[in-house]
Amino acid sequence: KDVRSQFWETYEVVAEEVDSEFLERYNGDIDIIPTFGLFSAVTTSFIIASQPNPGDTTNALLIQLILLAANGTSAPQSITLPQPAGYSSSNVWAQSLAYASLLLSLFAAFGAILGKQW
Repeated sequence: KDVRSQFWETYEVVAEEVDSEFLERYNGDIDIIPTFGLFSAVTTSFIIASQPNPGDTTNALLIQLILLAANGTSAPQSITLPQPAGYSSSNVWAQSLAYASLLLSLFAAFGAILGKQW
């Protein structure tokens, strides 16, 4: 065999070895990243738990409908709906950070899935 063919055979063996090592290492790293999806689920549950309770308004409106149905066509006494409380600046910051955390973790999981598919 001539020198050129021997060079390319050696190059092919070394390149295959390096590529397989690279893929093995980064596939292992990418397999860890979808745990950000689990983190996103936990973050979402905290975001939902920190939202105001709409049940108070719903309950007041249901009571008004029941009174209207019970009184027939006459209008019942007016029921005041509960006023939503304003948000403190610390609550707004916490909500903003929670939404930013959710967004970044979803992007990380999305990027990992794209990398895995590629």
